[in-house]
Amino acid sequence: WHWPKLLAKAGCRAVAIDLPGFGQSKSAVAPSAVGELAPGGFLKHVCEALGMGPVVVVSPSLSGMYSLPFFFQHEALVQAYIPVAPICTEKFTAEQYISIQTPSLIVYGDQDAQLKEVSLNNLRKLANHKVVVILLESGVPCY
Repeated sequence: WHWPKLLAKAGCRAVAIDLPGFGQSKSAVAPSAVGELAPGGFLKHVCEALGMGPVVVVSPSLSGMYSLPFFFQHEALVQAYIPVAPICTEKFTAEQYISIQTPSLIVYGDQDAQLKEVSLNNLRKLANHKVVVILLESGVPCY
């Protein structure tokens, strides 16, 4: 995870989050408010707890299950969105994608078959997006 240090050196506040039940974090148990820690609500809660205004969300792979609901439910809190070969893009409608005006940079590797077939087709419906393909000769995922 070298990118948070690079962003910090550039004057940005970089925050890397272990999603509930992944990395070194425990599974989330919803507190008193039902669904407060549902995927979109979880990231909203993190932003509020850390006092972060509109954020740039960099979302690799599995984190798509959190970042996409956050993006669609709280667009005003997202300054820019950078999905990196994310999952769960099929859970949203074409109309939802088209309605989003937030600048987005879609990143995937030339060997990310799943993203090219499913996710890229969904993400390309974002109104204000660019696509970057990373050429990976090693066969490893782009993230």
